[in-house]
Amino acid sequence: MLRANRFIGGILLVSGTSIGAGMLALPVISSFAGFLPSFVLLGFCWLFLFITSLLLLDVNLAFRGEVNLVTMAGRTLGVVGKVICWITYLLLLYSLTAAYIAGSSPLFLKALEWLTGYSAPAWIGPFPLLLFFGIFVYLGTQAVDLLNRIFMFGLIFCYALLVAFLPSHIQFDLLQHVDSKAIWIALPVVITSFGFHIIIPTLTTYLNHDVKKLRLTLLIGSLIPFLVYTLWELLILGTVPLEGESGLSLAWLNGQTAISSLSHILQNNWITTAASAFSFFAIMTSFLGVSLSLTDFLTDGLHMKRFSLGREFTSLLTFIPPLIFVLAYKRGFIVALQFAGIFVAILLCILPAAMAWTLPTYRTFLKRSLLLLVIGISLFVIFIDVLEELGMLKSLVSHYISPLVTPDFNKK
Repeated sequence: MLRANRFIGGILLVSGTSIGAGMLALPVISSFAGFLPSFVLLGFCWLFLFITSLLLLDVNLAFRGEVNLVTMAGRTLGVVGKVICWITYLLLLYSLTAAYIAGSSPLFLKALEWLTGYSAPAWIGPFPLLLFFGIFVYLGTQAVDLLNRIFMFGLIFCYALLVAFLPSHIQFDLLQHVDSKAIWIALPVVITSFGFHIIIPTLTTYLNHDVKKLRLTLLIGSLIPFLVYTLWELLILGTVPLEGESGLSLAWLNGQTAISSLSHILQNNWITTAASAFSFFAIMTSFLGVSLSLTDFLTDGLHMKRFSLGREFTSLLTFIPPLIFVLAYKRGFIVALQFAGIFVAILLCILPAAMAWTLPTYRTFLKRSLLLLVIGISLFVIFIDVLEELGMLKSLVSHYISPLVTPDFNKK
C-alpha cells in the first residue's frame, strides 16, 4: 500500500510541477497557428521533454544517495558545468517569478476597482502580490505549504467548473483556423510548460531508486499535463476568436492571459468569476512554489543563514529584480515566459544530454546520436527564442496584429 501511494504521489509531483500559470499563456501564444498545429507542437514538446527527463534520470541514478542538479553537473561536467547549471537555474526561476508577478497585476487591479471603484495606474498592479503573499515566502516552507493547499483546491475546483461549462460555448469553426508557420513563436513557451525535471532528484529518493517505477512515473506524470493542456487549448481556442476587440491576438499584444479575453467574450458572470478565480489560483500556486525555491536557492548559495538579516536580504533579492523587469516591460507575462524557454532549453535539455554523454552506458553510436539530436533541437529552440526577443518573428503574425499595433509596441 505504501509503495502504491508513493507511486501515485510521484505521478502527482511530476504533473503538479508542470501544470501552472504557464497554461494561461498557451492559448494566447498558440492562437495564431490554430488548434491543430498547437496540438502537434504540444505532442512534440511533451515527447522531447520526456526524453530529456529520462536522460536526467539516468544521470541521477548513476550516483549514490541524493544529489541535486548542480551537484550532478559538477560531477559530470566539472566546474564549467556546475557554473552553467547554477546560473541558468537562477535565471529560470527569476524569469518565472517575473511572469507570475506580471500575470497577477491585472487581477489585483480589477479586484481593487471592484472593491473601491478606484481605477489604479498599471504600475501599482505588481505590489499586492508581493506585499500580501510574498510574506508567506519569507516565512518559509510551512507557511507556503498551508496556503498552497488551499489554492490547489481552488485551482482544481475552478478548472472543473470551466471544463463543465465551456464546451457549450465552443464554436467549431474557430478550431478550423490553421496557420502553421505561426507556431514557431509558441515553441519557447510550450517547452517551458513541460519543465518538471527539477523534481527528479527528489523523486529518485522518494521511490527508492526503482528504475521501472521512476520511468513509468515520468511517463504518466508528464502525460497528464499534455492532456490538461490539450483540453485547455480546445476550450479557449474554440471559444475565443483570434481577431477582434477581445480576441487572443490583442491579449498577445498586451501581454495578457487567455482569461481576460474569455471574460470579455462570454459576458457570463458565473464563467467569468470561475475563469478569474482559476487564473488567480494558477498564478498563486506557481508563484509560491517558484519564489520559495528561488529564496531557498539564494539562501543556500549565498550562505545567508550565517547572517541575522539573511532571510530578509534574500527575500528582497528574490523579488526586486523580477519586479524591475515587470515594471519595465509592458508585455511582462508573455516576454518573461519566452525568456524562460531559453533557460529551460539549456538547463533541462542541453545539460542532461551533456551529462549523459559522460556515462559509460551512453557510448554507443545510437545513444550518442540521440544526445546530439537533443542538443541540436535545444539549440534550435534557443535560436527561435532569440529571434522572437529581437522582434524578427513578428512578420509571422503581422497580418493579425497590424490593425491593433500602437506606436509603443516595439517597446517590450
